Amino acid sequence: MGGERGAANRRDALYLRSGGHAVDSERVATRRALTGSSAPVRPDRNLALELVRVTEAAALAAARMVGRGDKEGADQAAVDAMRAVLDSVPMDGVVVIGEGEKDKAPMLYNGEPIGDGTPPLVDIAVDPLEGTRLTALGMPSAIAVIALAERGTMFSPGPIVYMEKIAGGPEIADLLDLDRPLAETLGLIAERKQVDIRDVMVVMLDRERHQQAMREVREAGARVRLIMDGDVSAALLAVSENSPVDLLWGIGGTPEGVISAAAIKCTGGELLGRLWPRDDDERDRARAAGYDLERVLVCDDLVAGEDVFFSATGVTDGDVLQGVRYQGDRGATTESLVMRSRSGTVRRVSARHDRSKLRTLSGVRYG
Repeated sequence: MGGERGAANRRDALYLRSGGHAVDSERVATRRALTGSSAPVRPDRNLALELVRVTEAAALAAARMVGRGDKEGADQAAVDAMRAVLDSVPMDGVVVIGEGEKDKAPMLYNGEPIGDGTPPLVDIAVDPLEGTRLTALGMPSAIAVIALAERGTMFSPGPIVYMEKIAGGPEIADLLDLDRPLAETLGLIAERKQVDIRDVMVVMLDRERHQQAMREVREAGARVRLIMDGDVSAALLAVSENSPVDLLWGIGGTPEGVISAAAIKCTGGELLGRLWPRDDDERDRARAAGYDLERVLVCDDLVAGEDVFFSATGVTDGDVLQGVRYQGDRGATTESLVMRSRSGTVRRVSARHDRSKLRTLSGVRYG
């Protein structure tokens, strides 16, 4: 025991003299008490490469429900598979954005501890199946998605379900503005990209609340792509290179806004968001909880971490990802996007799976 304590003290002294980080002895002692080590507790390995197994499992499970008209069943299949695989990931995670409050969501609820309990300490945002209705109807662009960042760095939406959003790629990030007239912003985008405004495309949810904005876009000469669901997939499309879409605009889910911000921190670009209470009761609860409803939030407000991980796997075919393809009795293929902000690496992972072997290894039903 004495030898181990002496070795730990020597490691601390070396760490303090290393010059790599300004760390005082109190922080070293706290870190050792929490983790048994004086090394920095940070996600210094690429957890996204482990998270891809999580989204692949959710996608493979949900894809069996494509076109069967049961969106709750599809969502439950994705949740069950994602939760089971998450326990094997080496991390000490807490769900910040999940399936809801504990009394309404038995798995992946807000505040649930996730992972095997070892460092790093992280916040987790999940949407095991973005596009439950899309899956049930056999429509495009349903995905399974997860994002992760250092503990305490993800924005918690609280009582506010929706937010105004605008997102675009790096080329137009400085032109985004929630207060400027949309038609004016579209003109600036066309000028920046040196294209006719008739070539500019805006993606937005097909909702009654967006009718006025649709008219403004069309009167300006630009085009609208309407989607039934899928804020995160649409945000990825808006910031992707060689995409037919230039801009995401509209009022959509706040949790999806946080997950989209995590992805955009990895790819580059920007997302602006402003909380959008649905009624006076929601507004009053938000203000009572200390939320500033006038503030425009940027990606760094929604996900403040510097080491952000993101993984998404296609469930049904879409513009961003190919969906699950089943091959015979046992095989299947998936396509995923795997990203890390710290390195700036974006991987597109095409995988072939033997579902029978995966079931044997994990106990999870992969479709």
